[in-house]
Amino acid sequence: MVSTAVEKIISKSLGRKVSAGDFVEVPVDFAYFHDGTGPLIIDALGEMGVKRIFDPERVGIVFDHSVPPYSDQAATLQAKVRRFAREQGITKFHDLGEGICHQVIPEKGYVGPGMIVVGADSHSCTLGAFGLFSTGMGATDLAYILATGKTWLKVPETLYVKCDGRLSKGVSSKDLILEIVRTIGTDGATYKAIEFAGGAVKSMSQSSRMTMANMAVEMGAKTGFIEADEKTIEFLGRGGEVFRTDEVDESLDLDVSSLEPKVACPGSVANVKSVSEIEGQPIDQAFLGSCTNGRYEDLFEAAKILKGKKVHRDTRLIVIPASKSTYVKAQREGLIDIFLEAGAVIGVVGCGPCLGVHMGVLGENEVCVSTSNRNFIGRMGARSSSVYLASPQTVAASAVEGRIADPRRCLQ
Repeated sequence: MVSTAVEKIISKSLGRKVSAGDFVEVPVDFAYFHDGTGPLIIDALGEMGVKRIFDPERVGIVFDHSVPPYSDQAATLQAKVRRFAREQGITKFHDLGEGICHQVIPEKGYVGPGMIVVGADSHSCTLGAFGLFSTGMGATDLAYILATGKTWLKVPETLYVKCDGRLSKGVSSKDLILEIVRTIGTDGATYKAIEFAGGAVKSMSQSSRMTMANMAVEMGAKTGFIEADEKTIEFLGRGGEVFRTDEVDESLDLDVSSLEPKVACPGSVANVKSVSEIEGQPIDQAFLGSCTNGRYEDLFEAAKILKGKKVHRDTRLIVIPASKSTYVKAQREGLIDIFLEAGAVIGVVGCGPCLGVHMGVLGENEVCVSTSNRNFIGRMGARSSSVYLASPQTVAASAVEGRIADPRRCLQ
């Protein structure tokens, strides 16, 4: 059967061949949501008159957006979701302090290659890094899935992004995905599956691959996808069916060997420049974390730059691990000590300031360099504030200098 990997996954689920553009209703192997979307889903189920969800064992809930809750209203909504989890018998429920849903779900081994997964969050496409089809949907769609175990969708075309060559020292998958967003644009892959492939992707760690898939939605994509391999299986602690692409709808070929550190400038994720073009931009805050770059690998690379140094006196550095297991490992390996000695603030595991409501929001006219995935106006606080997106290495180097800085100088 000559098809893309995503077409094959959907075809296998339905028991018949489908192609890009087909509208289908597919069984969902796993669905998940967080404390931000949970109350809306529960309300939608109530409006539908649904008393019991389709299968509690195929549903996950992770509290990550308001951790700990920043208001009595947020606390009340979390209590509502807790009651729902108890009443429905959902055992894959993770309360405060477990981490960000897109990190916790694969860490716990709830998903595997070849599955169809839907999350009530736009960055659910992150899980496509594990060789499965994963996409984000709204509360009403998730409620329908919880009620029926199915969802409808249009089979997406695949944009094949082939990355060859080897990333230079001080350059990471975050720099690569920012360059890809710059090339494709914020709507250049609307409702497509972006499959990342090639030698550069094959050589990446599973954590780096998650960074790539995470930002597929920033180009309008339905999902990101990376073929599963032994690294995938090792991370998940479980196997699955590996699907490979035979034929692609369109392709983009990149040689990453000469890629420099990149920064997405304020206002648009696609407003990407080489760090050398904007070096010297003063910053008030640096943020290391989020579902894009809050994994152990990210903390490790930042710590290499921060070890023995101090955060600039005019800058604050906020570090938030993506999960409890990441935090524990970072603490055991001495990374947390490095951050604290440098002058960083360590936050409670979760989304933190990425969503712009607590744990490090920006004031009027303040500037932040962040490892997160979005930088539109008002994303992390005041509408007059500015957010630059960059790699963990660039964020760490910038925190030390108090201005956007090229991390390669710190690694010589």
